[in-house]
Amino acid sequence: MTEALGSTATPESGRPEDEVAAKKARRGGKRGKKGPFGRLALFYRQIVAELRKVVWPSRNQLSTYTSVVIVFVVIVIGLVTVIDYGFNNAVKYVFG
Repeated sequence: MTEALGSTATPESGRPEDEVAAKKARRGGKRGKKGPFGRLALFYRQIVAELRKVVWPSRNQLSTYTSVVIVFVVIVIGLVTVIDYGFNNAVKYVFG
């Protein structure tokens, strides 16, 4: 029988030494070779690298986005106030 490319099946050798060696080989990479402080430093270097990729908005875009958010919040506050006022009057009408 032929196996597909990329198959995860491993040959059955029956030796426990092969299993231990396979588990140790999988752990490798940057993470396996560094201690906790090395991994923490790597983490912060990756954060800085990702932040350099961010496309930051210009001052004009930022002021536009801020204005849109403030106007939207004011509209939602007004809507909630009107609904609350209506419920308040409805409850007063029903329960006296």
